[in-house]
Amino acid sequence: MQVHSLLIARRSFVMSAAAATLLPAWASTAAKAEPPLVEVWKSPTCGCCGEWIKHLQANGFATKVNDTGNTGMRGRLGIPKEMGSCHTALVGGYAIEGHVPAVDIQRLLAERPQAVGLAVPGMPVGSPGMDGPVYGDRRDRYQVMLVRKDGRHGVRMPAPEPGDG
Repeated sequence: MQVHSLLIARRSFVMSAAAATLLPAWASTAAKAEPPLVEVWKSPTCGCCGEWIKHLQANGFATKVNDTGNTGMRGRLGIPKEMGSCHTALVGGYAIEGHVPAVDIQRLLAERPQAVGLAVPGMPVGSPGMDGPVYGDRRDRYQVMLVRKDGRHGVRMPAPEPGDG
């Protein structure tokens, strides 16, 4: 009987050690959140929109693309017409208009301000998606605007100066 008890105790120890080793790895994998989904509305022929989507994906976002144009969705999401650009997106309940850098979207999602979302009006050269080799060394100054729920907007984050990296 002592041998049998010893085998049971050894088996329990081995199982406990295996569980203690494997459980943290499983728990950390299970705890990893899905990447935020950015749903984008754009023209099917807009190349810079596709480049902006690649920028988002390279920075950890999942994307769903609607090649149906963006004007109607911009209005439905509450982005003022003067903040318009060539694509509109929705992520985490926030509207994103234009070539907003991924880092600013990540900050928006982390801080969760009371706002409609972010916008980079127009199509400034040097912004994500408008920064390919075709533009050479040209970099336009632009600002990321926070669009408030009352329709007002203000500078959220100025873009880096050309040459700031």
